[in-house]
Amino acid sequence: CTLNCRYSFSSVQYFLSHSWRRQRYFLVGSNEAHTKHRVLKIDRTEPKDLVIIDDKHVYNQHEVRELLGRLDLGNRTKIGQKGSSGLSKALTAYGIVGFVRFLEGYYIVLITKRRKVADIGGHSIYKIEDTSMIYIPNDSVRVTHPDEARYVRIFQNVDLSSNFYFSYSYDLSHSLQYNLTLLQRPYDLWLSEASSAEEEVHTQSKQDSFDIFEDEGLPTQVVYGLQNEPYYKYVWNGKLLERFKDIVHHDWLMYIIHGFCGQSKLLIYGRPVHITLIARRSSKFAGTRFLKRGANCEGDVANEVETEQIVHDASVMSFTAGSYSSYVQVRGSVPLYWSQDISTMMPKPPIRLDQADPYAHVAALHFDQMLQRFGSPIIILNLVKKREKRKHEKILSEELYPAVINLNQFLPPDHCIDYIAWDMARYTKSKLCNVLDRLSMIAENVVKRTGFFINRSEFYCHILRPDERWGDLGGQITNSGRVQNGVLRTNCVDCLDRTNTAQFMVGKCALAYQLYALGMIDKPKLQFDTDCVRLFEELYEDHGDTLSLQYGGSQLVHRVKTYRKIAPWTQHSKDIMQTLSRYYSNAFSDADRQDAINLFLQVYQPSESKPHLWELPTDFYLHQRSTMALPLDRRREFMPKSVGVDPSPFTVRKPEETGKSVLGNKSSKEETLLQRKTAASAPPPPSEEAISSTSEDDSEEDRDEDGSVSQRSTPIKLLTESGESSRTQEQTVKEPYGLNLAKFPAENDLLIYESCLILALHFTRRLTCVSFLPLLLPSLYREPVSCFPEDSIYGVAPPQVNRDSRDVFESHVMAGQGQVRALCRDDTLMYREYVKNRYM
Repeated sequence: CTLNCRYSFSSVQYFLSHSWRRQRYFLVGSNEAHTKHRVLKIDRTEPKDLVIIDDKHVYNQHEVRELLGRLDLGNRTKIGQKGSSGLSKALTAYGIVGFVRFLEGYYIVLITKRRKVADIGGHSIYKIEDTSMIYIPNDSVRVTHPDEARYVRIFQNVDLSSNFYFSYSYDLSHSLQYNLTLLQRPYDLWLSEASSAEEEVHTQSKQDSFDIFEDEGLPTQVVYGLQNEPYYKYVWNGKLLERFKDIVHHDWLMYIIHGFCGQSKLLIYGRPVHITLIARRSSKFAGTRFLKRGANCEGDVANEVETEQIVHDASVMSFTAGSYSSYVQVRGSVPLYWSQDISTMMPKPPIRLDQADPYAHVAALHFDQMLQRFGSPIIILNLVKKREKRKHEKILSEELYPAVINLNQFLPPDHCIDYIAWDMARYTKSKLCNVLDRLSMIAENVVKRTGFFINRSEFYCHILRPDERWGDLGGQITNSGRVQNGVLRTNCVDCLDRTNTAQFMVGKCALAYQLYALGMIDKPKLQFDTDCVRLFEELYEDHGDTLSLQYGGSQLVHRVKTYRKIAPWTQHSKDIMQTLSRYYSNAFSDADRQDAINLFLQVYQPSESKPHLWELPTDFYLHQRSTMALPLDRRREFMPKSVGVDPSPFTVRKPEETGKSVLGNKSSKEETLLQRKTAASAPPPPSEEAISSTSEDDSEEDRDEDGSVSQRSTPIKLLTESGESSRTQEQTVKEPYGLNLAKFPAENDLLIYESCLILALHFTRRLTCVSFLPLLLPSLYREPVSCFPEDSIYGVAPPQVNRDSRDVFESHVMAGQGQVRALCRDDTLMYREYVKNRYM
């Protein structure tokens, strides 16, 4: 069977098949003009392996017809016979999404329908409209499995016709700034720097691959690296191409992104201007609203989306001669270990901090990724609520701000992370305050600090029409224009309604500077209710609705008009319907959508030796790869027998529940179904106080409940009311770990630990927050004794601690006991400097 698949600049394809023995598929790819072709051969005789042969040869139209004719003639039952017994056309496709295998053989996923949605520099961007999934092995060698059909249905729950985009010649996973600056270099200089052997290789590769500027009629003195490695964080079929990309020519590879892509056309005094909005959803820690919150152990956050707005003069479409400008901003969940459990069936479940992270390790990993991709400054716009009658969103702010302060200690002052906290919901309720005016001030400050990208340097708009704000613009000025340095990271709790409005205001401010730099307007400022802003607002609302449907299950509830307080009265009823739709989706369909995403992204790969996807009580260990190295089927051996919904070893369980299932007498089928519907992305269940708490109160009272119960789960219950419960708890602790943790350590173990601790203090010379040590180690002040025998061949001496280290340690112990020593002059000066910088 042969498929004519597009690669590089190809158009239509055809898929032909053997109709006699049907032992192989042939994929034929062509360019737009059908002048160059490539051929792939896929073996169908292997029941579970993927065998692909690429001859790496470029055929012209005559050669490929001759090749297919010989294949058709050679596969007929009788020479000279005509009919369907030779090579037959199966389908027409426009690209290969990838190859996937469950429990039987491999499938190939093909794009059978597309729609062009945007054009950037002559490079077309397409939206996938329809796909086809074809089983590769022949029926004669197929090994059937009873659960194969169920995996296929789960995989197909990811609707590829819903907001998946691709381009044959433009790298959608990278920003325009990356594609036009970091990878731009003269082609002749590239060849001159290489050795003679490398010259031959590059020349041959140039002849083998297609010229992406061939149809534009442009010279190719400059090579834009649009065939480079993509940024796999925003590629959604990277795992599906993993077994395929090392075998075939790179022209066959086509990477797809998930998110949003829209383009609007604007006419400014006769000059056509295209405004393109591209949103790239991260494939790391991807999922639905309540099942994916916070961050994983690798620093990837939930609902992370990179939004890029591109403005270019459409009168010249080429990258080499045209004028292009872009601005990038990011949204994403708060980078902490937190979650919400939907088993309580509440519209706004309580927020729980699942793990303590005193050194902000997960936040450090997340911001390290951002610094590598965007540079500094990283500006955080935190829109969660600050004042609540009962702590809900405020829990996240109380954890995020200290984490940022901690991380800034290790960054140079010029590259520190900027933190802006603003209670947007509270500000909205005030009749005297204008939300969008405040956001405009924040946006102006952000754009001035980060700057924006533009690929032209010969614009004199700031000279012919000077504006004082242009001189304060940040970023970096290069020989070819300006470059954006740093990025704005916006978040609320869901990163949907409030975040989209804030991003719109920042984008509106950046759009004014972009049009001003392109010479379209006389000053970098745009007013509401103009055609330009109205067009941009509609584009951002489509962008917000699409992202909200993907993550939250409904469209936006609060829009820009809502915060401008000009929304019609009918909008309130629509908001109520969207809220109900979001609640229904989160409560009943998110678990199935999460399974489909995990299977499509190959976070979970089916195997005979592992439990099935629908049997897993939670997908926590799939996304937290460094938490446990045991196979999934063995993790139950290390869990208490009383585990029901939540298998975490850090779950607080009542003593009377030990030895019986949390789920009661439900059947195993009902129990599994309940687990799949209620298990969240983080394992610990909510505490009793959290379950009984009501949804967040949006009142404007300034007071907080000082006695609010902490939402963090406690690993072990320290105090017991009776001896029986104490014995039951000791048995529960010993059961999952095979070790009695309640038993006091032996004297020798304490001595070894004390020696190691003092040795560590000797080398670090610094100690932070150790006031709890005297409570745990009553013998700390005794002279450490070596545990080695006297006749050891190694000379062992107890570690020595100098006086300065002892003084530092004793001061921390005294501070922990409430005895604060007098401050010296250096401490006083340091504190005054801190107060001056912080408050004055």
